[in-house]
Amino acid sequence: MTATRAAVLNAFAQYRCSAILRTADRDAVRPALEAAIAGGFRIVEVTMTTPDCLEHISALAERHGLVVGAGTVLSVTDAKEAMAAGARFLVSPVTDPQVITFCRQHDLVSVPGTFTPTEMMTAHRAGADIVKLFPAPANGPAFLRAVRGPLPFLRVFPTSGVSEANVGDWLDAGAFGLGFVATLFDAEDLLLRRFDAIRERAQRLVAKVTAHGQPVAT
Repeated sequence: MTATRAAVLNAFAQYRCSAILRTADRDAVRPALEAAIAGGFRIVEVTMTTPDCLEHISALAERHGLVVGAGTVLSVTDAKEAMAAGARFLVSPVTDPQVITFCRQHDLVSVPGTFTPTEMMTAHRAGADIVKLFPAPANGPAFLRAVRGPLPFLRVFPTSGVSEANVGDWLDAGAFGLGFVATLFDAEDLLLRRFDAIRERAQRLVAKVTAHGQPVAT
């Protein structure tokens, strides 16, 4: 769907949500991803710990209308492999300046993991496009609102502590977007192959995010 870093960032700003699959169940990977896509997700992240992740990224990257990225990118080696497979954004649970620099050099969107305001600013100054809030504190939306008080220019993207019930709270607090992991890809649904349930949940989540419109202006 998109090639340039600017276009991928525009897609994040437009859709404001991503489907993030992390599972060890090899046979559930593709149908789970297809269920999320059928439910309306247009930004899809496959973690590097997922079986055959690069093959799935490569296949999805060929699909018109999707923005596909890699998660759990822990090194430049991971970043190179993900990029070669077709990933257009790279997500990490931590902040690695080398990975951020690699993204800048290769026109990829970088989404490093951060927890504190200091970590967020460190990632931002290193060139991160979006900062992932991970893990989210118990008072997640209130925490984010407090952070954005003095740092309104940060694009903060929570990927834990996000549920169907608190979508509005996070977005009202100023989240740039939301990443749905286990709250979309429920472990029991994956185990029992209830992919229709994942699709239906995806539809509800996308609808709730869409209803909130565009990100808070900075």
